[in-house]
Amino acid sequence: MMRAFSIKQDHLIECELEHHSAATTLREVSWIDLQEPNEEERWLVESLYPESLPDAHEVEEIESSARYFMEGQDIHVHSLFLYQAEGRHHTSTVAFTLKPDRLLSIRDVELADFRLMRLRARRGWIEASTPLQVLTSLFDQKVDNLADQLEDLHRELESVSTLVLENRVSGEMEESLDRLAKLEDSNGKMRLVLMDTQRSISFLLRHIRQFPDQQENCRELLRDLDTLMSHATFMFEKINFLMDAALGFINIQQNQIIKTFSIAAVVFLPPTLVASIYGMNFEQMPELEWMLGYPWALGLMVASGIAPYWYFKRKGWL
Repeated sequence: MMRAFSIKQDHLIECELEHHSAATTLREVSWIDLQEPNEEERWLVESLYPESLPDAHEVEEIESSARYFMEGQDIHVHSLFLYQAEGRHHTSTVAFTLKPDRLLSIRDVELADFRLMRLRARRGWIEASTPLQVLTSLFDQKVDNLADQLEDLHRELESVSTLVLENRVSGEMEESLDRLAKLEDSNGKMRLVLMDTQRSISFLLRHIRQFPDQQENCRELLRDLDTLMSHATFMFEKINFLMDAALGFINIQQNQIIKTFSIAAVVFLPPTLVASIYGMNFEQMPELEWMLGYPWALGLMVASGIAPYWYFKRKGWL
C-alpha cells in the first residue's frame, strides 16, 4: 500500500493516488509512505527516486552505521516503532529517507503512529512547511504514544503489585508471575524502542544544523526521551522486584507445606514405632498376657505422639 502527502499552506494533507497519474503526483508530494509495497509500487518509487528505498535485509541490520547514515544530501534513518498484535507488544523497523524536498518511508506493518498521523493530517492538525518538519512531527507523535503506553503499563504493574504484596493467594501468585512476565517483555521492547529513538534523533540532530527550529524540537524530544527512559528503568526494576517477591512467597508457601508434612511425620513416628514393636510375633512378650497390655500400648502411642508435638510447640516451631 502506498500513500502520499503534500504540504499546502503550512499543513500536511493526504493526496489521492490515481493509477494513471500516480507518477506525476509522486513527483510533487512531500511525503511518500509505503506499507508492504508490492513490486509495482516499489518499482514506481525507485524509478522516480533511485537508491532511496533499502532492501529488506538492510532494514533489519542492527549496526549503527547501517541504520543511520548519509548518502549525498539524503539522510537515512532506520527507526524502531512499537505496535500491538494479539495482546502483546512487538517492534518493527521503519526506514526513512529524508531528501532536501521529500520524505520517503517504508515499513512492513500498520503502525498506530502512522495511523494517527493520517487522521491528524485529514483534520489539518499537523503544521509543517518542510519534509523535515513532517519527520520530526512523526517522531513527536511516536514519543507521545510511547509515553501513553508506558502509563498504561505502569497502571497494569500497580494492579499486579497489589495482587503480589497484599493478597498472596497461591493460585493468584501463579497468575501474577504470568502477568509480570508479559509486562517485563513489553517494558523491554519499550526500552529498546526508546533507546533506538534516542539514537535516531541524535543522529538527525547532528545533520540539520541549518534548521535551528527543528534542532530545538529534537533537543526537546531528547529531553522527553530521557524522562521516559528513567521511568522505563524504574518499571524494569520494580518488575524484577515483584517477580522475586512472588517467587519468594511461593517458596514460603511451599516450605510451609513441607514443614507441615515433616512435623506430621515426626509426630507419628514414635506411635508407629510402638505399634511396630507390639506387632512383632515373638512368643515371649510379657505385655501380651497382661490384662492392661492393650490399653498400655494405646496410651504409650498417644503419649509418644503428644510429647514431640508439645516439644515443637514449646520451641515455637509450630
